[in-house]
Amino acid sequence: MTRALIVHEAGPGVTLQDMGHPGLLAFGLSRGGAADRLALAEGAALLGQPDSCAALELAGFGGVFEATEDIVVALTGAPMQARMDGAGLAWNATHLLPRGARLAIGGVRDGVYGYLHVAGGFDTALILGARSAHLTAGIGAPVAAGDRLPVGPAGAGRAGLTLAPVPRFSGGELRVVDSLQTARFPAEVLARFGATTFTRDTRANRMGVRLTAPGEGFHAPGGLQVLSEVIVPGDIQMTGDGFPYVLIAECQTTGGYPRIATVIPADLPKVAQAGPGARVTFRFVTTDEALAAEARHRAEIAGLGARVKPLVRDPAQVNNLSEYQLISGVTSGAAEEPT
Repeated sequence: MTRALIVHEAGPGVTLQDMGHPGLLAFGLSRGGAADRLALAEGAALLGQPDSCAALELAGFGGVFEATEDIVVALTGAPMQARMDGAGLAWNATHLLPRGARLAIGGVRDGVYGYLHVAGGFDTALILGARSAHLTAGIGAPVAAGDRLPVGPAGAGRAGLTLAPVPRFSGGELRVVDSLQTARFPAEVLARFGATTFTRDTRANRMGVRLTAPGEGFHAPGGLQVLSEVIVPGDIQMTGDGFPYVLIAECQTTGGYPRIATVIPADLPKVAQAGPGARVTFRFVTTDEALAAEARHRAEIAGLGARVKPLVRDPAQVNNLSEYQLISGVTSGAAEEPT
């Protein structure tokens, strides 16, 4: 029988995601893929497998899952409540999900998108080179109760490992570069944009995140007459009310709203993981500064594996605590008399 993860319950925003569908922008399909690609890299580092492996993206709420045989899983991204047969599980860590055990993942505690990875990756069919659901393009569907998600060969993944996450769940500063319409905005508007603290609105999805701020909006004279042209994740569109809408993974491929700036890719996980009410600011950087930041970001991702370490478990969460030798060496040390 094929290794699989059985879905007993699933929140409305649970989808299968990998790095997405690259190279199809000219055909009207944006890349899509995980809203927080860094979370994919963290899960891959924990399980010792490529970050191209697909994982379950849990938008705000998880579900209840069961393995058809023993499977090692990893939990990354926005921390969520997680329990296995009633026992609490650490986030940003790997765990053995024994055959028949129930893994229950509840609501998000901070951020927006949590991720459930399996050793071997999910082995669903490739569509246009990816396993990602791209719902706005009609590719794939949300995961639902009753689904059986096939899992690939186990690989080297093992339980009991942890990795400190890169901080990105509470908003903060976002570095931006000039976009095609930046020069359309008056200097005063650009200065005010850089000095404003924005709040993440409740209106957000895998296409983009709306931000609000007190006071008047940020308008470009004649900005609404911009011709529709290619857009990419990170672009900051100023809609009719003059407030920013930051595009993320599943954005459309063209748009006619003026773009005041573009968030650099290294900071896009902060945009995706900023929960409702989170505060963000924007800082313009030069192209050279952006490229240097990207190089550091890629080096950080490449070094994630070296930061994986054994998980120190909470004794309250260890069911068979009596089987562990917790004081070995203490007793033998105390028995020795100084000479």
